[in-house]
Amino acid sequence: MQEYIQAIGHWIITTGLQIVLVLVLMAVALKLINVALDRLFRVKKEKDNVELKKRVDTLRGIIRSTLVIVVFILTGMMILEKLGIEIGPLLAAAGVVGLALGFGAQELVKDIIGGFFILLEDQIRVNDVVVIGGTGGLVEKVNLRMVILRDLAGNVHYIRNGSINVVTNMTKEYSRYVFDIGVAYREDTDEVVEVIKEVDQQLRDDPAFKDDILEPIEVLGVDKFADSAVIVKARTKTKPIRQWAVGREFNRRLKKRFDQLGIEIPFPHTTLYMGQDKKGNSPILNINVEKNSGFQRP
Repeated sequence: MQEYIQAIGHWIITTGLQIVLVLVLMAVALKLINVALDRLFRVKKEKDNVELKKRVDTLRGIIRSTLVIVVFILTGMMILEKLGIEIGPLLAAAGVVGLALGFGAQELVKDIIGGFFILLEDQIRVNDVVVIGGTGGLVEKVNLRMVILRDLAGNVHYIRNGSINVVTNMTKEYSRYVFDIGVAYREDTDEVVEVIKEVDQQLRDDPAFKDDILEPIEVLGVDKFADSAVIVKARTKTKPIRQWAVGREFNRRLKKRFDQLGIEIPFPHTTLYMGQDKKGNSPILNINVEKNSGFQRP
């Protein structure tokens, strides 16, 4: 019994302390990785560096996760060596298993290659708003295997990089908001255009929005003649991800200004036609008008 206790004590003093030292070194290495990456990818907190910060955050996350995996693998190998387990046969076995799994992991390889080119070409960054295969949302994480999106309802979508064919990035460098402004046919479209520019100028003069709007609104003109409205198309250029806030505020102000000037924003309505016979006569339609402006059947 005493020899057993002595053996355990000797193991703790020699091998045990060595394993503890390896774990301590691992913790120090992880800490150094975080500090080094924070200093290496430090970006000045300026409004003009938003795009740079997106890419830096994305690359920093990829590099950190890769280095952490490497540290854990090396730590595990060192601990196995301290425990007296031969690493060579394990590596050989792992190589054979890896080769066997490689034939069945073609999708994983495809995902990694796709993720590499997504990062290399700077297609998607953290905090971008993108649409991938009909699924849109805010990019929360990008790695070599998948892109993680969170939509407006809070749902999280996991999309493998190998399945991505088309990416629509709505917040790359700048964003645009397109307006389809409908007015009644009786309105003067030139006056409507002037009112649109007036509201845009007021919005750009507002301290809460002037930094978000990059250029004066671009009025493209009368776009089409709809069933009950003339559509005037315009667009504004904003900083990334700010187009929706600017667009909603512009719509609110434009509606109030139209109301002040008496410019009609039409709503869909129906014209009732009773028809005529061959002699040009129409059936009688009796309408009873009440105080509440309701209609009663004849």
